[in-house]
Amino acid sequence: MGDDSERIIASIQEFADPLLADLGMELVEVQFRREGHGWVLRLFIDKENGVTIDDCAEVSREISAYLEVEDPIEHAYHLEVSSPGLERPLRKREDFSRFSNRLARLKLHEPVNGQYVLIGTLLGLEGESVMLALDHEIVHIDLENIVRARLTL
Repeated sequence: MGDDSERIIASIQEFADPLLADLGMELVEVQFRREGHGWVLRLFIDKENGVTIDDCAEVSREISAYLEVEDPIEHAYHLEVSSPGLERPLRKREDFSRFSNRLARLKLHEPVNGQYVLIGTLLGLEGESVMLALDHEIVHIDLENIVRARLTL
C-alpha cells in the first residue's frame, strides 16, 4: 500500500473514530485498495448487538459528506460500509477481553508449542498476554507476538 493510501486511511480513521463513538458504534477497520472494478474504500463497523443495514446507511451518509468536503481521494472510488462479519478481526487490546469465551484464530510471529497458527477459546488478557484455551492447556501469547487475530467459527 502506498503512502497516499495510508494517508487517506489515517485521515478517515481520525474522522470516523469519534463519529462512530457518538453513534454508539466502533470502527473496526478501514481498507482502501484497488480491486477488479476499481478503487474501493471499505469501512467495517460494529456495535454491541451487531450492525444493521440502517447503521451502515447512516455511517455511509456521514462518511460521504465528510469525503465531499475534505476531498482526500483524487480519483474515482466506491464507498462500502459493512459489518466485519462473524469472523471479525481482533485489533485492539479490548477486543481480546470483549470477545472472551469465543473461538479465535491467532497467527503468530514466533511459534508457540511449535505452531504459528493457534485456534482456541479466548480467555481475555493478563498483562500484555492473551490467554487462549487450547484442547488440553491454557497458553499465554504476548500481544506483540500476534500478527493477525480474528474470531472464527
